[in-house]
Amino acid sequence: MNDILFRCSSLGHLMPDPKTRAEGDLSMGARTYLRQLVKEELFGVEFDIGGKEIEKGIRVEEECIALLNTVRGLTLAKNTERRTNGLITGECDLFNAPQRRGHDIKAPWSIKTFPGWMVDCVTPLYEWQMRGYMALWDADEWEVNYVLVNTPEDLRRGEPLDMHVVDHIPREHRVTTWLIERDFQKEALIRERVEAARWYYGQLIREFDEGHRIDSVIDVIAREVSTATQQRNQVRLPTLF
Repeated sequence: MNDILFRCSSLGHLMPDPKTRAEGDLSMGARTYLRQLVKEELFGVEFDIGGKEIEKGIRVEEECIALLNTVRGLTLAKNTERRTNGLITGECDLFNAPQRRGHDIKAPWSIKTFPGWMVDCVTPLYEWQMRGYMALWDADEWEVNYVLVNTPEDLRRGEPLDMHVVDHIPREHRVTTWLIERDFQKEALIRERVEAARWYYGQLIREFDEGHRIDSVIDVIAREVSTATQQRNQVRLPTLF
C-alpha cells in the first residue's frame, strides 16, 4: 500500500511525536488511527459519518462564505478542485491565488462553541490540515475562519433559541480568524510521517489477511484445543487414602 493518499484532514492524527523509542516513527495514537482506517477499507464502511454539527457545516457553508466575504471585503468562491502531490490529497474551501493565501471555513454549532479569541481556535488537527493545503496549493499562508451563522431550525430543536439565532449580532463579531504561516520543515515532517504511515498501513492489511485465512483460523483452534487437553491431563485427583 505504498501509493495510498492521506487526506489533509487526517494528518493531525499522524503527526504527534512518538513518546518512546519502542513506538518507532509513529505514535501509539497514530497507529490506533491507522487501524481504524484500514478497518474502514476492509469492511467498506465509514465510522465518522457525521452528526448534527457536521450537518450544519455542510448546509450553511455558502452562507458562511458570503459572511466572510462581506466582513473581509473579499470575493472568494467555493473551491471545487481536489489536488494531490503523491502523498496527500485535499480539497480546500477557498483559495486567493493573487495573495497566495487559503481560507478554511468552520461553522460553529452555537454561540457556546464559537471561539471568540484566536487562542481558542488553535488545535493541532486543524494546523496540520492547513499545512497540507499549503503544500498542495503552494500557499504562503492559510486561515482558519470560524464563522457564526444561524443553525437550521430542524437541527437545533430542543436547544435554547438564543444559542443558535445570531443574526442580531454584528457581522464582524461573528468571524474569528486564526492565521497559519507556511513552514517547510513541518512539511518535511509530514512527508516522513506519511511514508511511515504507508508502510504500517500495508503491514496491517498483510497481518489481517494472514490472521484471517481459513487455515490460520483452523491452526488457532487446534492450538487452543491442544492446550486445553494438556491442561486437563495435568489435573490430578485428590488422594483419598
